[in-house]
Parts: sequence; C-alpha cells; structure tokens
Amino acid sequence: MTDLNSVFLMGRITRDLDDKSFSYVGQTAKANVSIAVNRSKKQADGTWADDVSYFYVTIWGKTAENLRPYLVKGKQICVEGFLKQDRWEKDGQKFDRVSITANNVHLIGGKSEGGNSNGSMPAGVHKGTSAPQASNYNPSEGFPEDIPF
Repeated sequence: MTDLNSVFLMGRITRDLDDKSFSYVGQTAKANVSIAVNRSKKQADGTWADDVSYFYVTIWGKTAENLRPYLVKGKQICVEGFLKQDRWEKDGQKFDRVSITANNVHLIGGKSEGGNSNGSMPAGVHKGTSAPQASNYNPSEGFPEDIPF
C-alpha cells in the first residue's frame, strides 16, 4: 500500500511578509508564512471555545512571487500541500520542525479582508468562491420519481 502525505488547511496569516520571510533560493522565489487555524471545541461546561493551532507554510516559485503583495497579516488563505520535516543543528543542539510545503494556495475573502486594498488579483492566483447553489431544488419535496435508478 502506498503512503499518503496530503494537507488541506484554511487559516489566517499571522504576520506580514518581510525580507527574512521572502527570499530567493537561486532564482526560485520562496515565501515562508505562518497561519493560525481555529477549531471550535466543546468545553466541559457545554460552551464552545476556539482552539488555535499555528502552522509554518512554505510557498515556492511563481506562486510565491504572485502572492507576495497579498500575504499580509489577517488575510485568510487555503493551503493544499504536504508535510515536510525540517531538521537542523545549532550550537551542538538538534532541532526539528514539521512544516507544510504548499502545492496550491487560494486567497479567501474580499478586498476588505487582510489588506488586499487594490482588489485586483495577479495572474495565476486562485480566489476562493462559494459553490453555486441549486436554484430549483426544494429538499422538502423529496426526489423526482423519474430518476432512472
């Protein structure tokens, strides 16, 4: 059986890109962002509270270049990618961290959210939209009888 390493997250960017978090490796652009993902969790007393998790995301290539002006604190994004474990040593001490390498990044929300003030999207960037709604289906009517199965 084959292994599977796939991640799909939607969250908000925790800080603006700076020179440290956007760089070039050779001639390939690299953007490192951190996103906060909230999950509602029922407490012992029956109330709901948000449980927040933070994830490091690396975006490469043209996607990183195109998204650079839009990767601002508070902007909601959807990331599709895979987990990668980074290991390094500093001053004799070993460190490791699991991060996400993005295959696709979708910007979520309108121009008023997260600092996207000019409203125009760069070429090749996907803007999230809601799925079209069925206009003439009423669930209380049940299914039509002429469905051939």
